[in-house]
Amino acid sequence: MKLYLVLVALFFASQINGQHKSASRAASPKLVVGIVVDQMRWDFLERYGSRYGQGGFLKMRNNGFSCDQTYIPYLPTYTAPGHACVFTGSVPAINGIISNNWYSRELKRYVYCAEDTSVQTVGSDSKAGMMSPVNMWTSTVGDELRLSSNFRSKVIGIGLKDRGAILPAGHSANAAFWFDDANGSFITSSYYMKALPSWLQAFNARRLPDSLMKTAWNTLYPIKSYVQSSKDEAFYEAKLPGGGNTFPHVLDTISSNRSHTFRYLPYANTYTVSMAIAAIEGERLGQGGGTDMLTISFSQPDYMGHTFGPNSIEAEDTYLRLDKDIADLLNYLDRKFGDDYLVFLTADHGVAHIPAFLKENKIPAGTNSDKHLKALLNLKVEASTGLNKAVLNISNCQVYLDYDVVPLTKRSEVSRIIMQVLLLEPTIGWVADLNNPADYRLVQDMQQRLLNGYNQKLSGDVQFIYKPGWFNGGSKGTTHGLWNPYDARIPLLWYGHGVRQGRSNKLVYMSDIAATVAAILNIQVPNGNVGRVIEDVLLK
Repeated sequence: MKLYLVLVALFFASQINGQHKSASRAASPKLVVGIVVDQMRWDFLERYGSRYGQGGFLKMRNNGFSCDQTYIPYLPTYTAPGHACVFTGSVPAINGIISNNWYSRELKRYVYCAEDTSVQTVGSDSKAGMMSPVNMWTSTVGDELRLSSNFRSKVIGIGLKDRGAILPAGHSANAAFWFDDANGSFITSSYYMKALPSWLQAFNARRLPDSLMKTAWNTLYPIKSYVQSSKDEAFYEAKLPGGGNTFPHVLDTISSNRSHTFRYLPYANTYTVSMAIAAIEGERLGQGGGTDMLTISFSQPDYMGHTFGPNSIEAEDTYLRLDKDIADLLNYLDRKFGDDYLVFLTADHGVAHIPAFLKENKIPAGTNSDKHLKALLNLKVEASTGLNKAVLNISNCQVYLDYDVVPLTKRSEVSRIIMQVLLLEPTIGWVADLNNPADYRLVQDMQQRLLNGYNQKLSGDVQFIYKPGWFNGGSKGTTHGLWNPYDARIPLLWYGHGVRQGRSNKLVYMSDIAATVAAILNIQVPNGNVGRVIEDVLLK
């Protein structure tokens, strides 16, 4: 009889415990932290993995969930579309963020993704704050969080780059803050507020960039230990603004625009973490009874990567130091929230190797020039049709026809001529008439990415795609923007509340992130969402 009573008691205890766990899993975390590392290739997790500590990237990977086959589902793979896609679950065809900059036929000029002339800078006398999310057509998961709580949830975005702070935070965000070279401080826009909050004024008054730049950038460990990188000095590397291209990078001799140079230094990531913690404390994020969200963009790896390339000692040292910064952030979150927070970490794009480095190692690569292509196309079109300066602009590997020069009846013919000329270029592998999707002659994966990136109102007339290893650029440094895995394969790590432990090689996309966050929070997906929930991530 006693054994029977014990078993009954154990049964009911397990039921109650199970109900408690279910309730815990169903409840939303106090804080969601969405991290985007600007220009982080997926392979950096593996390449430097043996040198990372246990508290940063590896803590998220080993104790959380890693989606090891995550790809960007559109073209071009740039910063603004990447940050927008992560948080909208959408693609440029739908969310309207087709690049960092794009040519507007209507305005006859380039449009910057976050520009807004109707607002003013707050926190500086410069024009760097004349920004907002007005050019983004869709909501973000942060907007949906705000809607779900009748705007009681707070959403804050931070990053050195304005677009890295503004686009992830969304339209209804309480604030977005970004770095202004003019005064070396975080600023914002009148879109969000009339004056900087007192906590940010106090943070800016500490002048952390000045103190951080008192120390030269030297390698974290003995330079001979950086065996995963090329030699320190290479002719194809560019230089720090006002500085050099070898270690140690001496900073005290840089006399002008020091705040801009600061963006290139790994100390900028340490500064970003300090700002993130200051925002959590100052805005009391995660302390209001509901769920709040903080979006963090680490911009420095992009500035560094364009300059020195992904095979440089600068790149390796950047990620070894960033790993420590991530560890500091996670340790703070552990102390502040225990296990009641959710973090995900991804990237907005990867990066190509410097072409000269690849050629040095017998791998095909090189660069071309939009300026060269525009002149060539106009020459050939005029010779064939008599139309003078038919090509108005080339941007983002898209050719824009001048509709004042090329009548509607001639556009198909001119597009065909342009495609024929482009295919004769040794650097270009594929072309497509954007106005005739049925005629795309591309492999399925490439075709889908092109379609996802084509916006009927904003895009050009003809798309061209470089061969692997080639891009529009100069002789030094590198860039990104293409469909290839070096640009389009990104890390995706999940850690904390609602996340199970594991790894997967199932194919997922950047556009799946917002839907997965929404599922963990039990809220609606953003209104332009095309992604799907990554069910393997979810704690059952």
